[in-house]
Amino acid sequence: MTLFGLLFYLIAAVIVASTAMAVTRRNIVHAVIYLIFSFLGTALLFYLFGAPLLAVLEVIIYAGAIMVLFLFVVMMIRVDAAEEVLFPVSQWIPAAVFGLVYIAAAFLMVFSAPGAGTELPLLWATPQEFALYIFQNYWFFIEIISLLLLVALIGAFRLGGPKKGASQAVEDKA
Repeated sequence: MTLFGLLFYLIAAVIVASTAMAVTRRNIVHAVIYLIFSFLGTALLFYLFGAPLLAVLEVIIYAGAIMVLFLFVVMMIRVDAAEEVLFPVSQWIPAAVFGLVYIAAAFLMVFSAPGAGTELPLLWATPQEFALYIFQNYWFFIEIISLLLLVALIGAFRLGGPKKGASQAVEDKA
């Protein structure tokens, strides 16, 4: 097995495990953090396959913007969780393992010999060419996605806003 094959299976296993952890966590914030690990692993796979632009877009759009939006939604909804220790060891161990695996995989990808293993055919497109292609051919779908994100943001604002009886209770106390 080549180094690229080993890295692929290692990163894929971490993606599956971190996604499973995200689905099975009771604490929503921890689930979002594990989902970020999953998105970072997907970005590593894109980079491994020779698509650095898609890897960067994965990190910026999914692991960055959308996960921040999820965290804001979680904070605005004010989910009352059971009292827990702030950072129990059972939460640190999987996060540390996933982090070390990602660091090792990134280190191997960056510092491996360029001639080791099978070379993939290189398809190169500049970000300008990619953007022109996307916005010329798929502009309608991009507008639909932007509207969906706007509706999600408005919904999160409405869910996180004060309840109808809450304003009356505040006035009664005064």
